[in-house]
Amino acid sequence: MVAIEPTRRALRLPRAKTVVFTLILAMTAYVIVHNERFLIEPDHPVWQHYKSFQWWLLPHGVAGASALLLAPLQFSDRLRRRYAAVHRVVGRIYVAGVFVFAPLGAYIQWINEAAGASRSFTVAATVDAALVMVTTGIGLAFALKRMIPQHRQWMTRSYAVALVFFEGRLILGLTGLDQPPDPAVAEIVVWTCVALAVLVGDLANQWTELQGRRWPAAR
Repeated sequence: MVAIEPTRRALRLPRAKTVVFTLILAMTAYVIVHNERFLIEPDHPVWQHYKSFQWWLLPHGVAGASALLLAPLQFSDRLRRRYAAVHRVVGRIYVAGVFVFAPLGAYIQWINEAAGASRSFTVAATVDAALVMVTTGIGLAFALKRMIPQHRQWMTRSYAVALVFFEGRLILGLTGLDQPPDPAVAEIVVWTCVALAVLVGDLANQWTELQGRRWPAAR
């Protein structure tokens, strides 16, 4: 009598999308704790630095947090299929958030020049704001035309550009380059993140295409 081996369960690896957004969540948590903890500390000395533009910082922060934290929901296929209305509402919040936090971020950086910030930071913030608004606007235009594949590709680029806010702080924090703060080093890191943002979004798009396409078997 031949013994039959029990069927082994296939090892299910997490999807690439799950891994990516888990890493983004971890990056967000790190930046909030490491860089933005002063928001819950009214007596933190950094508030003196922000005093000249603190009322601009409030809408910038609220709009940015709403857009960046809700954006991952837009990449959920299950949410889009089952709750199309929620998908549309979250999408509108993201678009509105982008067109509020992006120009305000550039404007705040321009005001910050009076406190000693370099003009290069202002230009970087302006370029980043322009990139995120242009990519978001094109993505919205494709959505209105019901051209969904192109819409998703441009929104992926938009989100990649928006994440520059977190990426620069993450790199500086993990490498220890923010202690003591060195504006020249910070400029290099920020400009590098801005320059690579659209490329990162395109790499994500191409990876999605490769994962979703079934290639014919070779003869």
